[in-house]
Amino acid sequence: MNRRQGEKDNGKNIILSCEKRKADDSEINKDLKKAKLETKALKAKRPGFTDDRYNETSYYMENGLRKVYPYYFTFTTFTKGRWVGEKILDVFAREFRAHPAAEYERCIRAGTLTVNYERVDPDYRLKHNDLLANVVHRHEVPVTSQPITLVHIDEDIVVVNKPASIPVHPCGRYRHNTVVFILAKEYNLKNLRTIHRLDRLTSGLLLFGRSPKKARQMEHQIRNRQVQKEYVCRVDGEFPDEEIECQEPIEVVSYKIGVCKVSPKGKDCSTVFKRLGFNQANNTSVVLCRPKTGRMHQIRVHLQYLGYPVVNDPLYNHPVFGPLRGKGGDTGGKTDEQLVRDLIAIHNAENWLGVDAADDDLLFSKPAPDDKVGEDDCDTGPASRESSPRLDSPAPGVTASTVMTPTLASPSSGAEAPAEESPRAPPSPTPLATLPINEDSNDAKSDKVTVATQTGCAETATSAAGAAEVIDPHCYECRVRYRDPRPRDLVMYLHAWKYKGPGWEYETELPQWASLDWDEPENS
Repeated sequence: MNRRQGEKDNGKNIILSCEKRKADDSEINKDLKKAKLETKALKAKRPGFTDDRYNETSYYMENGLRKVYPYYFTFTTFTKGRWVGEKILDVFAREFRAHPAAEYERCIRAGTLTVNYERVDPDYRLKHNDLLANVVHRHEVPVTSQPITLVHIDEDIVVVNKPASIPVHPCGRYRHNTVVFILAKEYNLKNLRTIHRLDRLTSGLLLFGRSPKKARQMEHQIRNRQVQKEYVCRVDGEFPDEEIECQEPIEVVSYKIGVCKVSPKGKDCSTVFKRLGFNQANNTSVVLCRPKTGRMHQIRVHLQYLGYPVVNDPLYNHPVFGPLRGKGGDTGGKTDEQLVRDLIAIHNAENWLGVDAADDDLLFSKPAPDDKVGEDDCDTGPASRESSPRLDSPAPGVTASTVMTPTLASPSSGAEAPAEESPRAPPSPTPLATLPINEDSNDAKSDKVTVATQTGCAETATSAAGAAEVIDPHCYECRVRYRDPRPRDLVMYLHAWKYKGPGWEYETELPQWASLDWDEPENS
């Protein structure tokens, strides 16, 4: 009898235990659902690109460069899991160490660093789904003033010839000075879907879908290797006359800075090279490249491995890869960790290593992941995305003519690609980060003031272009004078020439540097 009673009691306990687990699971599911709804509501406050976004600033041309007037902008990011339960000041002091904790405390107290668009105390403890907003006086890097030319346009697709130096989409220190913004502002071509991507310094064919259906169709063709791509480049040395196919696997050395190398641990890939001509006078060759796969920096890494790097490749034709500059995979005995450290250290002096702020982590200056040195590469595969990502968004009520005060400045951020950062980048203890800084300000009488009424907080000046621009004395970059990038800083001798797929084919004119008898002009 006791045995039966015991079994019966055990059965009840099991049932109760199961019911308790179900109840607990139900509560967890409710919490998750609630969290998702809260996140959705907060995201709804971060609209994508609208005409207001396109009109928040304007361009001017100067010294052969397209420049953007500085403007106020709000970076946003959701609280990371590792931050939950910590004080907001402690998180910024630890995660973003370019500035002392006192700087961030003043930002928080002044209301330029907010949580869910509301002021908080420096001792506020972060919760799941908290949305951090950071107001900056945003300065963009100049790009070439060469126009983006239309190769083909119809109701389904837009094909352009992208000049070197212009990133495809917003990232790092580029937003208005990007292909998608220029097409929207100057050609009224909006809501385009990126089908593939080109590195910032790479010029040539760039395809956009005008509808999700067309973008998916083209993506599918690229993913299934139905698209034949031809690039032209200029390399150091006399490239062999015979056709060469390089099938060395490529590994990403660091996703944070986007550097690759040939490695047995890498992914299979193949590039066919054919010399088009050799210029003995400057010891360079013009080479046709046909990538059969689409790995990050595939053409450039394979050329480096073969010992014929692109003439002015600021990354893969650099002695940081050892005496042989990476030929045959020889990096001078450096480990991957040493190579990455050296790349970052050299960037401190030369400002060419980019960090892609393609995600909101970087917008709040995580020490680099996105202007990864090579997120957007000439050989990157399908990359369909809307040309209006939601990560760069204004806070509600903060428009081009409205800003919280004092402003958080955004010092050095990377460029989009592996190419050199423009000389505009100011020195910074952590050049791979976009770190918010501010000056002390105790006269913030209200949460928001308009630029037009910011007496004592901003002044206007006339640029060389003759237009007025806002100067913010609390902004680091407003206090620094930059020299313009040189022409050679704005180009890499790699050009996307022809793309051919099922029933379609597009090509561009070749750049001047692709002529066999071309020689780099002096003082370029």
